[in-house]
Amino acid sequence: MSPHGSSSSPALPLLVLSLLLLSPPGTLAGGDGSPPSRPIVTPITKDSVTSLYTIPVTGGAPLVLDLAGPLIWSPCQPGHRTVPCKSSVCTVANRNHPANCASTGTGQPGSPDPSCACTAYPYNPVSDQCGSGDLTKMSLSANATDGKNPLFPVSFPAYAACAPDGLLASLPAGAAGVAGLSRQPLSLPSQVASRLKVAKQFALCLAGDGQTGATIFGGGPFELQAAPPMELAEDLRKNALPLLVNPKNNGAYYFRVHGIAVNQAQVPMPAGAFDLDRRQGTGGVLFSTVTRYTTLRSDIFSPLINAFDAATSGIPRRKPMPPYNLCYEASAFGSTRLGPGVANIDLMLDGGRNWTLPGASSLVQVDERTLCFAFQNMGFGATVANSPAVIIGTYQMENNLVLFDLEKGTFGISGLLLGIRTTCGNFNFAMGSS
Repeated sequence: MSPHGSSSSPALPLLVLSLLLLSPPGTLAGGDGSPPSRPIVTPITKDSVTSLYTIPVTGGAPLVLDLAGPLIWSPCQPGHRTVPCKSSVCTVANRNHPANCASTGTGQPGSPDPSCACTAYPYNPVSDQCGSGDLTKMSLSANATDGKNPLFPVSFPAYAACAPDGLLASLPAGAAGVAGLSRQPLSLPSQVASRLKVAKQFALCLAGDGQTGATIFGGGPFELQAAPPMELAEDLRKNALPLLVNPKNNGAYYFRVHGIAVNQAQVPMPAGAFDLDRRQGTGGVLFSTVTRYTTLRSDIFSPLINAFDAATSGIPRRKPMPPYNLCYEASAFGSTRLGPGVANIDLMLDGGRNWTLPGASSLVQVDERTLCFAFQNMGFGATVANSPAVIIGTYQMENNLVLFDLEKGTFGISGLLLGIRTTCGNFNFAMGSS
């Protein structure tokens, strides 16, 4: 499970990223028209087998969301467009060459050969494998939004890496590749901002099982249906917290954690346990959309699980079911709007603020009778290249709106939306009027 750091078989159709299926014909932008000033919206689907999150694409082929991914990539059709090696974008595409990916020796940036086609190195964050392929240009399409509904379709060109079909291994069945969401120039949010002339930010709302989440690229409001409807993005911008930069993994979204509390009591941890070592590129806390459960280095995990064990000492246990370390009799918990009634876990952030993880975020139902502690032990991995201290997984991110501002280097997080009687599944995807 990594936070980061050519086939002749028939390729999937050249990717045309349809960020909302069944959109009626409408305004096109990019290429030969004036781009809209509105942000764009896409539904997000959770794959039931892998628990990975995907954006739907034309023909039903989805792209997997990878917060640390620097590129958009997919297998390409024969005859696809290429990008000259001498172009500046070729240099940008090769700036974050995956450490475990051998160079092909061809298609290198800066070559003056007019026939040289730029090579890029797409990376699969699930299998930790990489490949090589042409850098290409493809047409992406989405729906403009006012933050309440999709409004009208738009399309725009974007750079992407062609990938061998084998790189799709470990992704959801039918997946067409990966949409990198990192802070790098060729990530999806960066290219949306530059092509459509919108804000360089995106809001991510991952829904739970059986619901459709949403992400908005380009700033603006983010409204969820409730009674009454709730606009959430502006408060997150006003109360944003700084992101940290790891020079060894500078596309990923790191943030500062000062400690962890269980039941409002701070858990004793080794000094500097959460610190990011910028020189070595190790430690720190980051968000991940390819890690299911929040995973902690052993020196952090052990005190946390011991504190949670003590805070729940009166609740009957069940035999742990791998990969879970601590499990309970489900019927022993009362039910609340925030999930099972249990001691809260607080991540202590900058400015004396907390990100509170109640029962819906700290316990997972594994069968009718069993709830288990939804955090996992990374082991002592601090000496591994780019190994963080904590990886925040998608289970803890579900039903929290997270807003990333790539320009300002900040993020905001709503806290569990169940507390305000809504969920990430409550974005209204009915077509609105512009």
